[in-house]
Amino acid sequence: MAANIITSEDLEQFKWELLGNIKEYLDKREGKKENQAQDEKVWIKSHQVQRMLGISPGTLQTLRLNGTIPYSKVGGVLFYSKTDISRLLEDNMRNRLED
Repeated sequence: MAANIITSEDLEQFKWELLGNIKEYLDKREGKKENQAQDEKVWIKSHQVQRMLGISPGTLQTLRLNGTIPYSKVGGVLFYSKTDISRLLEDNMRNRLED
């Protein structure tokens, strides 16, 4: 059986390769965490949407029925994505000079 001799330079090179691999792994993992955080939605209930928009339950129902506000229904409870509500407000923003 042949013996392999490992020099201190070999160990040094191995160390840097290993550290590079660990850094690459951690960077990928951190990127996934950021993407997951961005993908996570905050869900709010109807009364919170009504308060945010200053609208009545009937107006919220109309916005739901005409497709203006997407929603999810679990049991008898309606949930809305907070990002969808924010996007709705931004999309309908008007310049004061236009009105």
